Amino acid sequence: MRATTLRGCGRRGWPSLDNPEGAAARVRLIGVFFGLAAVVMWALYFVYARQAAQTGLLPIDVIVLRYGVAGLILLPWLVRKGLGDLGGVGWRRGIVLALMVGPLFLMFGAGGFLFAPLAHGAVIQPSTAALVATGIAILFLGEKLHAARIAGIVMVLGGIALIALAGSTSGAPGAWKGQLMFMAAGGCWAGFTILLRLWQLGAIAATAVASVLSAVVVVPGVLLFGTFDRLAALPTETLILQIVVHGVMAGVLAMVAYARSVALLGVGSAALFPAVVPAVALIMGIPLAGEVPTAPEWLGAVLATTGLAVALGGIPGMRRAGA
Repeated sequence: MRATTLRGCGRRGWPSLDNPEGAAARVRLIGVFFGLAAVVMWALYFVYARQAAQTGLLPIDVIVLRYGVAGLILLPWLVRKGLGDLGGVGWRRGIVLALMVGPLFLMFGAGGFLFAPLAHGAVIQPSTAALVATGIAILFLGEKLHAARIAGIVMVLGGIALIALAGSTSGAPGAWKGQLMFMAAGGCWAGFTILLRLWQLGAIAATAVASVLSAVVVVPGVLLFGTFDRLAALPTETLILQIVVHGVMAGVLAMVAYARSVALLGVGSAALFPAVVPAVALIMGIPLAGEVPTAPEWLGAVLATTGLAVALGGIPGMRRAGA
């Protein structure tokens, strides 16, 4: 018997490269794979940042893991591109980027988990990043405020309000401190995305510069004035997980995967991936961090996630609202 295949598909069910439709479908599948990989890695950042706080690590420890490891990985790439002008980014711009998404960003983003649970950070930080970036784009970059965008913004604000309300009634009086820190981290990330757009910089180049410059400041600083005792006291498996998640995944691979997704799918389609990070982080946090969100937190996460998908899907260029 002759083997039959679906039109446009190869013998194993993959889109065939023999026709334009099959080739385009395969490109889309690869793009979706990279986008989902970025989502998982960003979600893991939130989960393990919360776990770091639960195990007694301080924000400076997470900062060392993130930028020490990521800076070491990305340094050869930056050297090859040219240290003189930081791979074309330039020293002035590089310093500004490092201020935006360097130690200060993680001081807020990881530090918030000392006061508030996973659900709050996973929802508030990316939601604030998207809202602030949207506001700046509308006010200063000439973006138009469409009906879908307004609806998305209202839903995101409603989701954040529900999360804040859940924190105020949860018996954790300090949760508001964490929520404010998550908002500050989201504002830092929004500034980073806007600068990438204004300066026409690639996400990978900007990440490499920010990571290397941050490592140059943070690691010697800790060696001179701090301590690695908290990291050294961790069980080996826990330390390795923290290194892989913060330094390798969140610090390098997530941005590479997302940039690849944007290249394959286009900005509009790829913009939807960061929108689902809060929901994925909450789901992953149940088995990995042992935190089960309350009903208001679930509702807030669903509302914010839906709002992000609506708002981001309607904003050309607003494609980097993650961790």
